[in-house]
Amino acid sequence: MINPKLELLTPDNCQVIFIDQQPQMAFGVQSIDRQTLKNNTVGLAKAAKIFSIPTIITTVETESFSGYSYPELLSVFPEAPILERTSMNSWDDQKVRDALKKNGRKKVVVSGLWTEVCNNTFALSAMLEGGYEIYMVADASGGTSQAAHDYSMQRMIQAGVVPVTWQQVLLEWQRDWKNRGTYDGVMELVKEHSGAYGMGVDYAYTMVHMAPQRTVHGPILAPVAALV
Repeated sequence: MINPKLELLTPDNCQVIFIDQQPQMAFGVQSIDRQTLKNNTVGLAKAAKIFSIPTIITTVETESFSGYSYPELLSVFPEAPILERTSMNSWDDQKVRDALKKNGRKKVVVSGLWTEVCNNTFALSAMLEGGYEIYMVADASGGTSQAAHDYSMQRMIQAGVVPVTWQQVLLEWQRDWKNRGTYDGVMELVKEHSGAYGMGVDYAYTMVHMAPQRTVHGPILAPVAALV
């Protein structure tokens, strides 16, 4: 039998779940810069939108502790239900199990907080009891310390979880630049969320290919030497 983890992620063989991407949970994250975490999380969400990947958003104790999910994340999927829970383990909530099953895809791409609690328990339970393959987006997840994140990732990897990064997932879904239906969307996402890579795309488009700048700005005033 072929190892299913050798299969590349495609828009047709996986689903995405965001677990507890909420402000109070983010406040406790120490393993990654929190602005970077938010950027990567929203970038992954927009990637899922571009490729029409079935996506689940689940939250824990929103009004009593954790706060509402980032507006930037929710705005990507304005019609999506938010699956509220009490358990730190998303697998314990039947709504989550039902949503995963309804999507009908065994490969599950996971972004969540915290790595050592909500991500870990969900991943192990979903693999053991649901037979799912878990792809943990390490840079769109965070733990309460670097050690907490790293050792949790190691524990999951030892159990069979596949570690990935958000941009790796994006480009694996795109796979071939001849796939023009998603090309423009991917390029816009890269320019907005991919840091130096995005800057490079802007530079190449405007300076090499002479494309217009993607923003409107005021006039460029020529240099004028100051009077001595």
